[in-house]
Amino acid sequence: MKIGIYGQFYHENSGIYIQQLLETLDKNNVEVVIEKNFLELINLHDDIDKTYSHFSTFEELDGSYDLFFSIGGDGTILKTITYVRDLGIPIAGINTGRLGFLATIQKEEIKDSIDLILHNRFYVSPRSIVTIETVPQNDEFGVLNFAMNEIAVSRRNTTSMITVHTSLNGEFLNSYWADGLIVATPTGSTGYSLSCGGPVMMPDAESMVLTPIAPHNLNARPLVIPDNQEIELQISGREDTYLVSLDSRIHTLPNDTTIRIKKAPFKINMVILEDGSFIKTLRKKMLWGEDKRN
Repeated sequence: MKIGIYGQFYHENSGIYIQQLLETLDKNNVEVVIEKNFLELINLHDDIDKTYSHFSTFEELDGSYDLFFSIGGDGTILKTITYVRDLGIPIAGINTGRLGFLATIQKEEIKDSIDLILHNRFYVSPRSIVTIETVPQNDEFGVLNFAMNEIAVSRRNTTSMITVHTSLNGEFLNSYWADGLIVATPTGSTGYSLSCGGPVMMPDAESMVLTPIAPHNLNARPLVIPDNQEIELQISGREDTYLVSLDSRIHTLPNDTTIRIKKAPFKINMVILEDGSFIKTLRKKMLWGEDKRN
């Protein structure tokens, strides 16, 4: 078995859990390859006897990996997908951060969770991805032109709202007068979109949601659409540029740039332990329907 490991930060008091992970994998004769910068952080804080192979870029990965561990929080998983991309390698999130809605394996349960994974007692939850292109076409996004949570447009360097002229499959939908607009996947529906009043969608829903950010037109509400729609956005405002964010990656585009958003031809595979589910995570992490009468 071959497993990749990625982390962004070395969280306080997480060293013991990282050591548990590496020791457990070593005892089970698993081949481990660690992202170069994270490996340097581990070696800086811990005395690791074993020498591990490392990777630095997407090009160094291939289909020989059986699994990928993302150590951190949900933001770390969103960075992990920029390495995995369309390779289809299942990603297991180990939560050493705070909420950890995507990173569902708790650090205190590493040994038991790894045992379940090594004995194939898990299933894979495929997650839809959205991609972006610009008109006129440019290389602003490069190969990282996709997002798992959301693609959002927003105002830049101004307190004035922007107008987001929106079309679906070439048909005009609406002009949103707002601070911006979020195009969220089912996975992203529990993130930024939810905080702006959007609905929660099940991960396997074949849908996207358009959620305005602080809209000025009060009859503009979040809209769920089929994920086979191509969304075209044209921006106008007092500034000459606007911001586009793909998950946590931010870019600046001139107002005369039109963007088109659609479902990607590949998905990201998330690992869910056999006793886990989205509904359980919703209740546990978001206190869904919490009521003393229940």
